[in-house]
Amino acid sequence: MISPLKITPLPAFDDNYIWSIETQESDHFVVVDPGDAQVVIDHALQIQKKLSAILVTHHHGDHTGGIASLTAHFGSIPVYGPQSSPYQGISHPLQEHSRINVLGVALKVIEIPGHTLDHIAYFNHQHELLFCGDTLFLAGCGRVFEGTPEQMHDSLNKIMALPPTTAVYPTHEYSLANLEFAMAVDDSNVALKWVQKNCKELREKNQVTLPTNLAQEAAINPFVRVDHKAVIKSAEKYKDQVLNQPSQVFAALRQWKNQF
Repeated sequence: MISPLKITPLPAFDDNYIWSIETQESDHFVVVDPGDAQVVIDHALQIQKKLSAILVTHHHGDHTGGIASLTAHFGSIPVYGPQSSPYQGISHPLQEHSRINVLGVALKVIEIPGHTLDHIAYFNHQHELLFCGDTLFLAGCGRVFEGTPEQMHDSLNKIMALPPTTAVYPTHEYSLANLEFAMAVDDSNVALKWVQKNCKELREKNQVTLPTNLAQEAAINPFVRVDHKAVIKSAEKYKDQVLNQPSQVFAALRQWKNQF
């Protein structure tokens, strides 16, 4: 029997989530992308557990800014992160197919460049969960800052090849804005309308809209539905030209979303 994991979103800054991972058996916990140290320290006091590892998806400051303070506070704990990262605080560098074990949970590393060149995700097959940083969001994807649209498109395809039941833990509460854009692209999508209604109700109660899952994203997210007629038609209308490749449709959507 698989021991259940407790995954808790720790809100930080305006819209970040630092994900806390714990098990009932362990008196330790792990966090993903701790941009704010105090949020994690407060959580440790609340649950009466000690931080034992940090997982980093990419180098941006809102994902790494709290790490130095956390390692000073909790002692010498492993900081896992991308081998190619410009962030200097990683003690355990990882690359494609690297495998680590935290709290008895095996995590496989997937390289997903696009948002940044060093971006990685952490996938657990047993619990079917994915920590994907700023690459895939509910109904959206990250901006392409360092990579190319083609890279980001390939990275999203890599993620979507995982089991559809995979729970996805992005690191921002961007759902309502993403859903508004998705409706502009694909306004006759019934599943999309339902998810938008549900997420609006959650946010009205100040509740978290995440995790999402890959089956839901396959049904509603325009950035992973670039081979669907309605999405292609909207992208072509925006660009006022024929788009022959899925990566061209993706690039058009990303450009449109940047200005939306």
